[in-house]
Amino acid sequence: MLYKSNMITQASGSIGGITASRNRGGMYFRARTVPTNPNTSFQADIRQAFSALSAGWSSLTAEQRAAWRLYAENSPVINSLGDPIKLSGQQMFIRCNVARLQAEMPIVPSGPTTFGVSNLSPVPNFEVTESTQNLDVDFSETDEWAGQNGSNLLVYISRPVSPATNFFKGPFRFAGLIEGDAVSPPSPIVQITAPFVVTTGQHVFARLIAALADGRLSNERIIGPLEVVMA
Repeated sequence: MLYKSNMITQASGSIGGITASRNRGGMYFRARTVPTNPNTSFQADIRQAFSALSAGWSSLTAEQRAAWRLYAENSPVINSLGDPIKLSGQQMFIRCNVARLQAEMPIVPSGPTTFGVSNLSPVPNFEVTESTQNLDVDFSETDEWAGQNGSNLLVYISRPVSPATNFFKGPFRFAGLIEGDAVSPPSPIVQITAPFVVTTGQHVFARLIAALADGRLSNERIIGPLEVVMA
């Protein structure tokens, strides 16, 4: 059911048995559903990362926690309604480092001293090929992450979906990373093995975000639907 109201101009989340959401058609309400919990190894890894970082917060020094609070105060993030919100220092520490754990990058214990997020340029091209089972990732080699040691572009992909599917909210599976280099920045295009078997004609979606050496993340880029090609 679509809904238009002069009183409720934006809504997200659930209350009682109703969930509010939005798509390109506007805001809508639907019956709340209880998601299934397949408890995959990937999900278990994410939960373990959150748990480890939550516990790790108390192991930081007072100065390190203060640095994360200062960074969070000066680096608002965008919520699901498109509004800027401020996270706590602990929330920001976890947010920035969960992505690093997924990519097997070292945790950054001290908050960044450069405020805000790093810019990730629009992706010129992203191709998914059945014959090679590869993701061909194009990117801007002048972006900040590409010219820094210890900074990486993290690449995620959805499970293959029907060609009729044109929207995807997640979850995305981590596929691989592209390493930045201060001396010889990586050159497009880089091939990454797809974490799922893909077949010609299927649709997939991709998510890219950069994790910088100082702990900052970039804005994310969601790409798709992408049609899997044969070669």
